[in-house]
Amino acid sequence: MGKRGAIVLILGVLILITALSLLWGRYPHPGFTSLKTLKNDSMAQIVFWNLRAPRIVTALLLGASLATSGSVFQTVLGNPLVEPGFLGVSQGAAFGAALAILVGLGPWSVPVSAVFFGFAGLLVSWILAKRIRYGGAILRLVLAGIVSSALFSSGLGILKIMADPRSELPEITFWMMGGLTGITWGTLRAMAFPPLLSLVLLLIFRWRVNLMSLDDRSAFALGAAPGRERAFLVALCVVAVATVTAVAGIVSWVGLLIPHISRRLVGADARASLPLSLVLGAIFVLICDDVARGISSGEIPLGLVTSFAGAAVFALLMTQGKDRGAPPSGRRGSRR
Repeated sequence: MGKRGAIVLILGVLILITALSLLWGRYPHPGFTSLKTLKNDSMAQIVFWNLRAPRIVTALLLGASLATSGSVFQTVLGNPLVEPGFLGVSQGAAFGAALAILVGLGPWSVPVSAVFFGFAGLLVSWILAKRIRYGGAILRLVLAGIVSSALFSSGLGILKIMADPRSELPEITFWMMGGLTGITWGTLRAMAFPPLLSLVLLLIFRWRVNLMSLDDRSAFALGAAPGRERAFLVALCVVAVATVTAVAGIVSWVGLLIPHISRRLVGADARASLPLSLVLGAIFVLICDDVARGISSGEIPLGLVTSFAGAAVFALLMTQGKDRGAPPSGRRGSRR
């Protein structure tokens, strides 16, 4: 089966899992809801359309954004072990959400503050990268991302100490573990446009991602402007990640694991691996969310499920055969 056939097959799997997820839940009884019950039970219809449907669409968008951004980061930054939060975006968003919860300005202040500080995390990383005096541009950016993440993580720890342990601290802790509880069509409409636009642009310019995996001299010789184009691609990823993180909290491992699986299936060419990462990320988060909301009477935080499943699958991948597509760092290093 060729690359296009693999993507078409996995798209079919995505459609099937989405349909099953719409029927999966704990009302009117744990398990799958029959079409007959859905037709005759008005409460089941409300649950279906107003609770499950917007949540499932959000899960698809969350997984697609994290996985696609992870694939872009790993390729253009030449490091197969980076993920969307490494530039301080996730940690900045977590700090912003905790600050909004602590100040108590209202429910909409949490996502707005999370997006703002997600971009602040990127800005801190960018400024530090410009001032670091040794290493190449990519190494400086990675080091700056580590520093930025540590700074915002420390700030988050201070906010948790200041929070009321009976009300604010549990809310901050649960948000940090990630989850899609309480997602409505209104929430989805408010947050969907930025990540959707970013994903469309990343798919359109995915062939430029291949160019950005080259060293700057080679990319420039092929007519690219490496600095500007790399910044453009990273900015698109940050928009998508910060927006979905503002709504869902910190959901880890998706952006690290899924690009590795995609490269195993279709190779390292971003023209095929990027759209496949998008679809696989949506499937992975959707299945994890089904587990989170359906296997017990109390909902399990989504971030815990993705961390457990992601770590287990990643360990399996790393102990099995060699990647079909060499990681970006391997390609970059082979030309030096």
